[in-house]
Amino acid sequence: MNQPASPRQPFLHIPVPWVFVLAYLLGVGLEILFPLGPLSSEVLLVSQIGGAVLFLIGAALAGWGLLMFHNARTTTVPGEMSSKLVTSGPYCISRNPMYLGLVFAYLGEAGLLSEVWPLLTLIFAIAYVNWFVIPIEEVRLKENFGNNYEQYCTKVHRWI
Repeated sequence: MNQPASPRQPFLHIPVPWVFVLAYLLGVGLEILFPLGPLSSEVLLVSQIGGAVLFLIGAALAGWGLLMFHNARTTTVPGEMSSKLVTSGPYCISRNPMYLGLVFAYLGEAGLLSEVWPLLTLIFAIAYVNWFVIPIEEVRLKENFGNNYEQYCTKVHRWI
C-alpha cells in the first residue's frame, strides 16, 4: 500500500553517509578559509591517536550494523519498509548503530587530520539525521512491526 508523502520525505533523497561527507567538506572549507593556529606537537599526537581509535570504532560499529541488516535481508534505505526488525548485535546498544558509527568515524577523521571546523558542521549532520531521517524510519517501523517495535524502543535508546 502506498503511503502519503510526508513533508520530510524529500530529505531522504540524500543518502545519510553523503550527509556526513558533505558536512565534513563544509567544515574543511571553513578550515581553509578560517584556519586556526597550529597545534602543539603533543596535542597533535593525542588528536591523531584519538582520531584513529574513534575512526576504527566508528567504522566497526557502522559495518557491524550493516552486516546485521545484510544477514537479516532487510533494507538499509531510509523510508523503505523493513522486512525484519533487527534487535541483536549493536542494535542492543543503539537503535541506530550505523548512524552512531558514522558520527564516531567523522570525529575520528577530524582527529586524524587535526581539523576543528568539521566538529562544528557535524552538529548539522546529526540534527538532520535526528530530526528528519530517523523520525521517518521510526514511523515506518511502527507501522510494520507495531508493538514489537514499541517494546524495543522502551529498552534501547535512539542513539546510546
